[in-house]
Amino acid sequence: MGNISRTISLSAFAIAALSSPLRAETVILNSYGGPYEAIIRRAIIEPFEAQTGIDVVYDAVGSASQDYAKIKATNGRPGFDVVIMTASQSLQGCQDGVLVKLDATRIPNLARLSSKLSETAGPCGAVHEVQYMSLLYRKDKMAVPPDSWSTLASSDLKGRIVLPTFQNIMALYLVQMFSVMGGGDLVDDLDPGFKAMSEVAKQSIGFEQSSAILESYIKDGTVWAMPFWNGRAQLLIDSGLPVDYVRPKEGTIPLVATLNIPSGAEHKDAATRFIDFFLEKASQEAWVREYKVGSARMDIDVPPEIKARQITSEADLNSLMLPDLTVVAKRLPKWAEQWERDVVAKAN
Repeated sequence: MGNISRTISLSAFAIAALSSPLRAETVILNSYGGPYEAIIRRAIIEPFEAQTGIDVVYDAVGSASQDYAKIKATNGRPGFDVVIMTASQSLQGCQDGVLVKLDATRIPNLARLSSKLSETAGPCGAVHEVQYMSLLYRKDKMAVPPDSWSTLASSDLKGRIVLPTFQNIMALYLVQMFSVMGGGDLVDDLDPGFKAMSEVAKQSIGFEQSSAILESYIKDGTVWAMPFWNGRAQLLIDSGLPVDYVRPKEGTIPLVATLNIPSGAEHKDAATRFIDFFLEKASQEAWVREYKVGSARMDIDVPPEIKARQITSEADLNSLMLPDLTVVAKRLPKWAEQWERDVVAKAN
């Protein structure tokens, strides 16, 4: 998920809203475009509309960080009722008072979620999926499958990797992983990570924010390896591309995705019903099967091949590194400056 491109324009959104069949209730969902939109319509929106009679108007404008900025700038009245973001924005929105604290009596399925992940997202976020940063690579270009993040620093890959910008949380995750590998930690000592990334940056052909642009480089063979969300990586495998991905031996960090309601949302009741529906066991099973991601529900039934690669159990969760996102949010501005100074500047 991360910073997947949201491609529908505001004018197109307005036209869609006007042309939708009139129903008793409406909920405006701000989410992602591209393959994500097709999957969420098929797996979640259409079944929800059929069961409830509530019309879902789809708004695919902006990245998660851009949407949170809009929520904050409008004091919780961005024009949509449910937004898909990440746990970092969920925590920040709660602190800023622009997101609704979700009520488990009105959203019973919240109680079915992993308490560890729910605590990570805070009281304003309902965790509807979990991905992790994987190492994606071209099988036809790399004779030996990589097993370590240090592969990105290999001289064999000079000019054959691409890195995310700091606006994409994967950049920070890379710094954190290299920091741990170099004797630092996830939040208090990132200097080893920035130092290592300054060397990795010399290998890269550049920096991109959008997942859609990042994946275009590996699709056409320009790039042979890069960090990428494992759910999106699995979609590339399923498309027939000669790629695969690994969870490196040093470990990795999850991307915890949330459903949130802005404090000034117009259709809060419908928004609450939509979130509860998304968290239903059957809905989560459909979402995991279709989008190839993990779930915060540990009771879902999915095929073994999905369980083998996705986060679907407490053991899977315990194998991941979970930085304190509250601390991360406070230190992001400082780290962003250090990234530009110590990493981007060294790439040229």
